[in-house]
Amino acid sequence: MDEFAVLTEHKGPYELSTDRSRIDFEVVHDFLTNSYWAKGISRADVERSARHSLIVGVYFEGSQVGYARVVSDFTQFAYLADVFVLEEHRGNGLASWLGSFLLEHPELTPIRRWLLATLDAHELYRKLGFDSLPNPSRFMVRMDEDSIAKRNARELIVKHCR
Repeated sequence: MDEFAVLTEHKGPYELSTDRSRIDFEVVHDFLTNSYWAKGISRADVERSARHSLIVGVYFEGSQVGYARVVSDFTQFAYLADVFVLEEHRGNGLASWLGSFLLEHPELTPIRRWLLATLDAHELYRKLGFDSLPNPSRFMVRMDEDSIAKRNARELIVKHCR
């Protein structure tokens, strides 16, 4: 992943930052491994996905309370993923702020097509300009539900064979 200039914004006691060195992967992994969309994901996979994405953290008094990442070619396509705000900080508009920040990120302004998947945050994303697929029959998906399990098994084998 190319390195981009670090961007930071403040909103009351909260701060958004694209500074990769500030990401607390313990917080990110703990949330994601318990989420419905990345259940059981290894910390190594969380860090690997971050290395190949534009990432942003949300901080309160220096501690990480939110996260999101964008997978993109930085020209035509972007996929918004792993968006979360810790429960005790929800209701402060942080998820909307996080989404707006990424949609307006200078490296992402050329993007023509943004995609995301959500089970329960449709209204949040509609406020950011997202909508259901206009022609769902044009889109296809390939799911390999065992892929995380396979990768975790490979990591265990490598770890124990050293």
